Amino acid sequence: MNRLIALLSARSTSARLALAIAGLFLLSYLLLGAGMYYAVSQIFAQDLHEVIRLDSADLVEMYHDSGHAGLMTEISERTASPDDDNAVYALVGPHGRLLAGQFATLPDYVRNGDNWVEFDERNASGVVRVVAKLQKLGDGSTLLTGRRSHNQERFEALVRRTSLFALLAAAGLGGLIGWITARWVAHRLESTYDITRRVGAGELALRIPEDDSDDSFDRLAKRINAMLDRIQELLDGVRHVTDHIAHDLRTPLTRLRNRLEEMRTEHGRAEQFTSELFATELDAATAETDQLLATFSALLRLTRIEAQTAGANDPEVAMQPLALDAVELYAPIASEGGIVLDAQTVPCTLRGDADQLFQLVANLLDNALKYAMRGTRVTLHLYDDGDAIFLIIGDHGAGIPAVDRERVFDRFVRLEEHRGSQGSGLGLSLVRAIAHRHGGSVALEDNSPGLRVRVRLPRAVAN
Repeated sequence: MNRLIALLSARSTSARLALAIAGLFLLSYLLLGAGMYYAVSQIFAQDLHEVIRLDSADLVEMYHDSGHAGLMTEISERTASPDDDNAVYALVGPHGRLLAGQFATLPDYVRNGDNWVEFDERNASGVVRVVAKLQKLGDGSTLLTGRRSHNQERFEALVRRTSLFALLAAAGLGGLIGWITARWVAHRLESTYDITRRVGAGELALRIPEDDSDDSFDRLAKRINAMLDRIQELLDGVRHVTDHIAHDLRTPLTRLRNRLEEMRTEHGRAEQFTSELFATELDAATAETDQLLATFSALLRLTRIEAQTAGANDPEVAMQPLALDAVELYAPIASEGGIVLDAQTVPCTLRGDADQLFQLVANLLDNALKYAMRGTRVTLHLYDDGDAIFLIIGDHGAGIPAVDRERVFDRFVRLEEHRGSQGSGLGLSLVRAIAHRHGGSVALEDNSPGLRVRVRLPRAVAN
């Protein structure tokens, strides 16, 4: 049922898209056609006015040369045997009487004036539009020189007929283009819908095909694929966490259960039970419980940090005093282990969470001191290159093989040679989560010998 609704919705969207494309195609055609029709009509009108103006000027010049009688003779000759059937002439006396020309009557507004006029002439072929120029002469009479607009009307009729057929063709072509486009869009969306449906059904390895065209569909496919990659990464992380919890917490829970069982057994033999033994066993059980609580607290904190996003509204944090506080905190541990702790820092600030940044520095120092060899040096460098703040902590311990440097950031991952040491395997996971929350990155490098951790934290965090 849901698939049917989705298909109907997709088809409705495709139909609307097809209609929209066809409508835009027709609108573009109408605008273009109207513009061309107007432009050509204006050209015809200008040419017609120019011909009439030259003809009128020629007759006026003849009037100046030959007088009133010569002008009447010329008009009579042109009317009797016209060179142009569309040419019209008339001479109207000062009192409005028609003196010469081919008109029986003229509109009253034509009888006097000095401007351009248009009027209808009725003849055997019907009603024809006449465009004429009125010219006032020196003796008070008015000269009318004009043209019948047969050619322009025939052109306009031809344009109207042609436009009608072109409009029908454009409607069909626009509908075809709209249908093809809608089908193509629907096909692309249907492919995306099918992949997301199958992913939702559990086929997490599927991805939407990318064609590297960098169009909207290709960018959408890349975005969705990146989202699916992230979802699969998180699901894999959840599975790994479950496995690691079952593996790493089984041993301390077993030890805790055995210690409590021994306490119950010893308590049953009252003659052998001593308060000193009870206190020892109770302290050991408490330590195991504290370790379990610390592991769960670290895991909860890690989850909360990963759920946070960086923001420009974070307060400014001065990194130098924060790093020096962490160095001061671990200085006694370094001294006790015979390790020199050397810090070189410069003043620098960034936006972020001060508690999380302090934990980042503390976790890295704790790891460095835990695995550094007696008599060696652990270094902390803090500097600002203008775009980002770099925190580099190096030790001269056993280091981490190159093949394991990415894996150790996963939850509960501890290399086999270190599994017997104290810790939950969440230290570097917290470091990476805090760095990512602040828009930064963490890289593990060879310190020749030992390990060097390079943390890059950008000064500005974008929303």
